[in-house]
Amino acid sequence: MTRIETKDGFELYVEAHGEGPPLLLSVGYCQTHENFRPQVEPLVAAGYRVVLWDYRGHGRSDSPESLDAYSIDHVVDDMGRVLEWAAPGEPAILGGLSFGGLASLHFTLSHPERVKALLLFSSGPGFKKPEAQAGWEAQVGRIADRLEKIGFEGFTTGRSGATSIGRRPELPEAQAAGRAIQAQDPAGVARFGRRVSGPAPGVIDELQRIQQPTLVLVGENDNAYLRAAEVMAAKLPNSRHVVVPDAGHVSNIEQRERFNEAVIGFLRESLPGG
Repeated sequence: MTRIETKDGFELYVEAHGEGPPLLLSVGYCQTHENFRPQVEPLVAAGYRVVLWDYRGHGRSDSPESLDAYSIDHVVDDMGRVLEWAAPGEPAILGGLSFGGLASLHFTLSHPERVKALLLFSSGPGFKKPEAQAGWEAQVGRIADRLEKIGFEGFTTGRSGATSIGRRPELPEAQAAGRAIQAQDPAGVARFGRRVSGPAPGVIDELQRIQQPTLVLVGENDNAYLRAAEVMAAKLPNSRHVVVPDAGHVSNIEQRERFNEAVIGFLRESLPGG
């Protein structure tokens, strides 16, 4: 557990566990590294070096006040620096939930030589139609408005709970993720939403360029992402499509055993020997 410096002088919170091929896990908007805690032990036991981190503006990372410090390009560069800290010069497996999946796609398209496989969880490739993009930005803007007005009070117990900690809030893993979310700087997360999560460019027309083995996983009840998963699985040249039964958006917490089994099985079959 440590902090590393970004190209513009801020610090990111990072953790690395285990030895073996590096596997960087990136969370969804408003979440923290704690959301992927249920994956650390089983993935380490399977022989991977599991890397967790917080985006700028999120979790234990710095929250720059200037809006100019937030962009998808900053996120891609930050991911590269996390990888260089965790496994210098070594290609990595990238896994991402929701926005984390889109960020992983952007990184792969920018630095294909640094990625050996992709794990896309309840994610999408962004939007092609301007009206759909505008609708998404408006939705993220409403979340940012709420954070600026009342912070994270009631965030994980209200309507946002299902997409932030999952539909089983009684689970200890969900409660731990919720505490970490509520401890964040709401202003930093709001800035990230307005400048990164909302306007992040779509990559749907570039998916065919991605040759790496890719797991496209979605919860059976994650209605907002079921179609996006189908589209990505159809367009990615080397993909596997998995639907996790009885799971919503946060399947890695709601159905962690099924989720972990799907991820480890895919990696062992797609990357024999690591």
